[in-house]
Amino acid sequence: MAVIHRTTMSPGKLELLAAWMPSKPWYRGGDAPLLAKAGGFRIDDPEGEVGIEFMVVTDTSGDSPVTYQVPMTYRGAPLAAAADGLIGTSEHGVLGRRWIYDGAHDAVLVEQLLALLAGRTTAQDQNASDAPDPTVKVLSGNAGVPAGAAGPGAVTDTADATVVGVGPAGPQEPALALSLVRVLVPGPAVTDGSALGQLLTRWREADGAEPRGVFAVLREEGA
Repeated sequence: MAVIHRTTMSPGKLELLAAWMPSKPWYRGGDAPLLAKAGGFRIDDPEGEVGIEFMVVTDTSGDSPVTYQVPMTYRGAPLAAAADGLIGTSEHGVLGRRWIYDGAHDAVLVEQLLALLAGRTTAQDQNASDAPDPTVKVLSGNAGVPAGAAGPGAVTDTADATVVGVGPAGPQEPALALSLVRVLVPGPAVTDGSALGQLLTRWREADGAEPRGVFAVLREEGA
């Protein structure tokens, strides 16, 4: 179980994200993002070593507000395998220096997200320890999420998502692609039959509305 510490981070998460996000092809705002936290959830690392957070932020620097999902991991040491996904470092008031990564590049986040889609773990409240988040909904397709799938393989940013390659569960199994939606749009679940599993949850908008939309979809590669 992850413990949520009531402390400071310097620089803060929003400050780090504001410096990092404009380099991404899915970013649609101005040169200097104006970010506000708009929701999210966590997943516990079974080993208790890595913090896993799916943060939602709204940027008002452009012509109209845009809401983004940023999955992040927090580590006590650099992770060479995720070097391309480093967002930055921050001094945590309790834990000391933390290396913060775009979670699409971190195997711990990818594996725990797959476990969530398969029903083997539970989404946790973003701001409380040992508190499941009932607003996070997981839907399984007819085939379901195969056991033994793991990643990340290739990580590709697109105009509205990050697609993570997921290795096949066995020699006779297809390779999979895990799409992490970056630009969040209110809407229903994917219904075209391609999804092996998908995750939906809510976020807060400036007017107080709490729309729901798709955060992640697992499909066979090429589907």
